[in-house]
Amino acid sequence: MSDGRNSDLHYYQCQDCALWNYDTSLGMDQSQYTERYVSPKDPAYKSNIDVRQSWEFLQPYLGQPGRLMDIGCGNGCLPYLAREAGWEVRGMELSKSAADAIGKDLDIEVDVANFLEYDNARNGHYDVVILRHVLEHLPDSVLAMNKIGELLKPGGLALLEFPNTRSFSYTVKRFLKNRGLRNKKYAEDWRPGHCNEFCREAFKVLLEKTGFELVVWRTYSSKPLVNAFYRLFPIASKARALVRLKS
Repeated sequence: MSDGRNSDLHYYQCQDCALWNYDTSLGMDQSQYTERYVSPKDPAYKSNIDVRQSWEFLQPYLGQPGRLMDIGCGNGCLPYLAREAGWEVRGMELSKSAADAIGKDLDIEVDVANFLEYDNARNGHYDVVILRHVLEHLPDSVLAMNKIGELLKPGGLALLEFPNTRSFSYTVKRFLKNRGLRNKKYAEDWRPGHCNEFCREAFKVLLEKTGFELVVWRTYSSKPLVNAFYRLFPIASKARALVRLKS
C-alpha cells in the first residue's frame, strides 16, 4: 500500500498472516497523536466516551478487583474508571506533561517510559494490562507482547484495541491510496505513526508466537447503536481483542 502526498511511503503485507507492515526507514511521526489534557471527569469529551465503552466491554470478564496497568493511558480515563470500581491502578505514558497532569488531577501514578524499554522490576505483576490503540505504533509487536506477558500474572488478561485491516473502510482506503486519490490531503513532510496493522488472522499468529490465547475478538465503532451489527459482521474499522496469558 502506498501512502503519503507523493505515494512514496510504503506498507507491505505478509502473504502468510496478512499483517501490514510499514517501512519505518522512511520516517515516523508520533507527535500527531498528542492531545491536550482533558479530565476524565468530563462526561461529554469524546475520548472519555470511547474509553467508557472499553471499560464496559471489559467488565463482564473481570473477577474481583485486583491490579490494572494501562499502557499509553492518555488522560488516565480507564485507570480512573477502574479505581472507581475498586482496582489498584497505574498508567504509563511517553509524555511527562501528560503524566504530571494525570497525577495532579487524579492522583494516579503514571510511569514516563517507552514501553518497549520498560523495566518492570519495581512494580510487580498485574491482573489486567490495557493497550488501547498503542500496539500499531510499536515497531516490534513480538517484543510488545512479551513485555505484556512480563507484566501479567499467570492467567492474566490483556485488552488491546487497534485498527482492523479487514474492515470495509480500510479496504476502501487502501484502494484509493494505491491510486493516489487520497494522498493530496497530506503535507509534503507527513509521516505515519502506525508501524504494524492487524486483522484477526495476523493477530492470532502474534498470540501463538508469544504465549497468549484469544478470549474475545470483536470489531466496533464509536457509535454503540451499530455495534450489534458488527458482532454479526466483523467489518468495523476498529478491533477489541481480549487475550489471556497462558499458564
